Amino acid sequence: MRRLQVLCTPNLTAVAGLISEKVGLRVMAKRNFFVVAISSVVLLASCSFGVGEKNTWDVTQPIETGVTVEATGSVKVVPDGVQFNFSVFAVESTSRSASQRANVLADQARESLDNSGVDSKDISTQNVSVYPEYSYSQEGAQKLTGFRATQSFAVTIRDTKKAGEVVDEVVRAVGTDLTIDTLAPILLDTKDAADQARENAIKIAKKKAEDYAKLLNVKLGPVISVREFATSNVVPQPWLRADASAGEATKTVVDLGTQEVSITVEARWALSNGN
Repeated sequence: MRRLQVLCTPNLTAVAGLISEKVGLRVMAKRNFFVVAISSVVLLASCSFGVGEKNTWDVTQPIETGVTVEATGSVKVVPDGVQFNFSVFAVESTSRSASQRANVLADQARESLDNSGVDSKDISTQNVSVYPEYSYSQEGAQKLTGFRATQSFAVTIRDTKKAGEVVDEVVRAVGTDLTIDTLAPILLDTKDAADQARENAIKIAKKKAEDYAKLLNVKLGPVISVREFATSNVVPQPWLRADASAGEATKTVVDLGTQEVSITVEARWALSNGN
């Protein structure tokens, strides 16, 4: 006779079929035996049967003993680029004249950037706007005074040594109709820094796991899992100053400083008692 095992799958049809096979429903002639068979079906309606299959009802998966730790690795690097964001603006009596004047100023800025060796792919327009400007009397009356046109640009300067010179040339070309919105060192290539930060994070995590194993008087086994969370602390900060030397005009200097790249990992190691 084949072995029956409970699989805990509600299947009344399977139950009836198997009971028919094992206890002989097809030959039930006696009323009392029929009642017993039907009762068996009702009691077992919550589970089905499989023939020759493994019992999966009360099998519990063992939880592997281990330790989970989190660690952050960081590395400080000198920025390899400078972010230069600026806007040109013009105020005129009509929106058309204001827009035309802003276009001229924008072209002057682009020409200056090109003369300074900035690639066109590193220059992007961020915003173009034209809107009316009003003055207000003491009584609160509103009067149209003109229109302001603005064009904003984001420039990536890859030659950090020339960053101050690039800024000065744009200011010289556009004049007073310009505002500097951002001038900050940035990291353009973070691959090497991230690799180093990741290595530092894993070393710290493993040291933590080894410390736990030692405190618990057990052995550290193989790694079970690793998760990574990028937590780069690369935040542009303004580093702008004027360098006035004797006998020469003031020039802009961008101090690069250092920035931090961080990576956090969560790792789990198995633990064993050494037996």
